[in-house]
Amino acid sequence: MAETQNESLIDEAMRELGVAARRASASLSAAGSDQRNMALQAAADKLRQRQPDVIAANAIDMRNAQARGLSAAMLDRLMLDADRVDAMANGLENIAALADPLGRVIAEWRQPSGLHIQRVSVPLGIIGIIYESRPNVTADAAGLCIKSGNAVILRGGSESFQSNLAIYECVRAGLTAARIDDCAVQMVPTTDRLAVGYLLSSMIDTIDVVVPRGGKSLIKRVQDEARVPVIGHLDGICHVYVHEKANTDMARDVVINAKMRRTGICGAAETVLVDRKAADRVLPALLAALSDAGCEVRGDETVAAANSTVIPAVEEDWSTEYLDAIISIRVVDSIDAAIEHIRTYGSGHTESIITDDVRAAEKFLGDVDSAIVLHNASTQFADGGEFGMGAEIGIATGRIHARGPVGAEQLTSFKYVVRGTGQTRS
Repeated sequence: MAETQNESLIDEAMRELGVAARRASASLSAAGSDQRNMALQAAADKLRQRQPDVIAANAIDMRNAQARGLSAAMLDRLMLDADRVDAMANGLENIAALADPLGRVIAEWRQPSGLHIQRVSVPLGIIGIIYESRPNVTADAAGLCIKSGNAVILRGGSESFQSNLAIYECVRAGLTAARIDDCAVQMVPTTDRLAVGYLLSSMIDTIDVVVPRGGKSLIKRVQDEARVPVIGHLDGICHVYVHEKANTDMARDVVINAKMRRTGICGAAETVLVDRKAADRVLPALLAALSDAGCEVRGDETVAAANSTVIPAVEEDWSTEYLDAIISIRVVDSIDAAIEHIRTYGSGHTESIITDDVRAAEKFLGDVDSAIVLHNASTQFADGGEFGMGAEIGIATGRIHARGPVGAEQLTSFKYVVRGTGQTRS
């Protein structure tokens, strides 16, 4: 009986969020670019003013997460300090500085009938965003939705609940300061998983699209239960391929950065593929640098024979997103073998080739079918901010609607605006 009562209360709360979001959507879409930018700047100002409150809320989440035994990588994703709060504020300002993604004439033409037709960008409508761990997603997602004129219902992870609430209140204050209905951004007020189920299956009249950002279990649940379109963000099994013509120092530096800069993000490299023709030259430098950086290496027979500290890899390693200071290394016979490995084990996220051979680079960039492919650069550049998008909700690995970093422009659709002079159709 208690469970039924709880479910009923959650259903009612979620219905109220949906009604408020639909009402606020009209307020937000009617707001001009200057007004939306004013809301973003005011939210950034509030984040800086309330920085101690945000950090104090995060400290509660950190204590709870440590008590639950979360890994070091997950704790790093969760932790906020003064620099990270300031980075969130800067991110909101960067979003405000972007060109308005709404009202853009994407294409236009005139028909023989004399009709003038334009394809014009418009908001998607109301977005449901379900995410885990990283509280900065609260600011990024809210900011991008405000910029693109979309009302949003946020549901963060239970481990970051207090942090998310503190950030969310700053965003709401920004909307109020800009005289936009503050229900344009709302947060699910409970950590109960029943709320996620309701959002996915019972809000088809309210939610226009769902964006999940998190681990495999979250993504699978959303894909299984959602009755509205989904912009998918799968795990980041990212690869660096060291080609036979790779510069050894560059390969070492890029691999270390791709793996160790931040191990807990989806753009962190999880597998290194080394061309057999370069193995004798490159492997000693790579293994020494990874060891010095405190990274565990799991390798195939060739890699394990090169260094006694290497743990023999098993089949599961090639398809594992470690999100930790662990990396798998395999020696491959050719660029085609590297591409085939990525096709077999990759998640379609981000892959990089290190080589001085331009023709090899172009083959890799053309033949690897992932959302992001790089030449001579770290996979950790897989980030909307680094792409000049101000921020991102995540990296979409699907092929429908959006792919790669999902920024403000990717959160728009379009409509056709047709102008005539009295034409009638025969």
